Amino acid sequence: MTKRVVVDPVTRIEGHLRVEAMLDDSNHIQDAMSSGTMWRGIEVILQGRDPRDAWAFTERICGVCTTVHALASVRAVENALDIQVPPNADHIRNIMFLTQYVQDHVIHFYHLHALDWVDVVSALKADPAATSVLAQKVSPKWPLSSPGYFADVAGTVKKFVDSGQLGIFQNAYWGHPAYKLPPEANLMAVAHYLEALKWQKEIIKIHTVFGGKNPHPNYLVGGVPSAIAMQGDNAINMERLNLIRDLIPQAINIVENLYLPDLLAVASFYPEWTKIGGGLGNYMAYGDLPQNGIGDISKFRIPRGIILNKNLAEVLPVDPADPAQIQEEIAHSWYKYPGGQTGLHPYDGVTDPNYTGPQPPYQQLEETKAYSWLKSPRWKGNAMEVGPLSRMLVGFASGRTDYKDVVTEALGQLKVGPDALFSTLGRTAARGLETRLAVHWLQDEFDQLLANLKNGDSTTADTRSWSPETWKAESKGYGFTEAPRGALCHWVQIKDQKIANYQIVVPSTWNASPRDAKGQHGAYESALLGTPMADPKRPLEILRTIHSFDPCLACASHVIGPNGEKLAEVIVR
Repeated sequence: MTKRVVVDPVTRIEGHLRVEAMLDDSNHIQDAMSSGTMWRGIEVILQGRDPRDAWAFTERICGVCTTVHALASVRAVENALDIQVPPNADHIRNIMFLTQYVQDHVIHFYHLHALDWVDVVSALKADPAATSVLAQKVSPKWPLSSPGYFADVAGTVKKFVDSGQLGIFQNAYWGHPAYKLPPEANLMAVAHYLEALKWQKEIIKIHTVFGGKNPHPNYLVGGVPSAIAMQGDNAINMERLNLIRDLIPQAINIVENLYLPDLLAVASFYPEWTKIGGGLGNYMAYGDLPQNGIGDISKFRIPRGIILNKNLAEVLPVDPADPAQIQEEIAHSWYKYPGGQTGLHPYDGVTDPNYTGPQPPYQQLEETKAYSWLKSPRWKGNAMEVGPLSRMLVGFASGRTDYKDVVTEALGQLKVGPDALFSTLGRTAARGLETRLAVHWLQDEFDQLLANLKNGDSTTADTRSWSPETWKAESKGYGFTEAPRGALCHWVQIKDQKIANYQIVVPSTWNASPRDAKGQHGAYESALLGTPMADPKRPLEILRTIHSFDPCLACASHVIGPNGEKLAEVIVR
């Protein structure tokens, strides 16, 4: 008899996601549904507005993914208006981009995903002296590793448990049979959870220097809003650049001596998860981090490409502007298109909600009908996975030495082959390996910026096309980037100096999409198939795989009322 497990909402993510999994008699997942339960209407809000302001609206889709939406938006408008930004602007944008990568990936591991592998309550059974020995073996260069330090951490956890109020550790499946770490490893991980929590607020000061604030740092069509005057008081000066110079080595220390050692240590206890959660086997990356302008894709630090059917011997090209490649379908989505259900390229995209699901609260959704506020984007008809694993595989398959080196080293330490990458644990490991690359790229981008400034080049924007009077009557453009969670693109059509149409396809729309007209599952759904569950009433295994993607449903969908009614109308005069 088929059993159905419903996880709603999936927690430790951004936004609202519902997952329904159908189990066979041996408690293996035989089918799954991923449902975004909130509607996103930012595209409707943007129609008729000044395209130079679009970044400020799109950036507020999410409080986590902020800077990447602004980056994709300004690039889309620049592409439409044929604007080339100066080299310093590319370096500063890259620094902002990499700062978010490093912070976001570290936060994801410790504060969103590690608790799927780490049993916090088990840490109370740990011997602080034995934990100290383990920590010095795992992270020999990390200074906080004394028995007294771990005894203090254990005391803090005990206060939580004894009070019956676990706070940030509430409502988890502690004691679940799928947890395998010994108590000392659990205590070490909890201690490092707290260390990473203190550190992450420091690295984002880089956003406040170049963008004025975090979240939602400022951007500018034509460059960056960062005036530079090395000896000035009212611009970015040497004092602020020195602050950044000091923050980057701290980030390198966190990544090299805390995050990666912990990741590999935890992974070593779960070898079976290198064979679970592989999913689609199709991977896509738009690429990013330009080194010779956004138009020279060959010089991107993150390469662009498609891998189909796990074939690392061939990297196929992808073009976000090509209507024959990228389309969004709605066969199982709560939307309607003027021409029926035929997929549309985002340039011609339509955001017209059409809720046909059951009236909430409901017990289950129907997989044969529409069941999500997310559309189903496809590349040449193929469902694709995007994110750190996709980027690492495209880089590896492209023959990039930097990618090959970090991947080969990690596989060697875990004593597994390349096939282990096609899994839940491979997806988790890929994020850590990418962070190792990113934090050193961050240092290099900053050094290149300083070199330009020392050579007398302080230009950060090109505003020659700022005035609408210089624009064509009609134009269209797209702006892509690689958000921490995967391939992101914005498409804009400009007519009579205003936005005529605006469409966004975010990473979680690719990954969390419902099945399409051909019945193809999205990446989440596919990755869950075949997963064994030890206790269906405590679906820890579902969380492990879903969290390995780092969902951001706030980007993929936004809110309306429970019955589909408009909650508010704001008229701007």
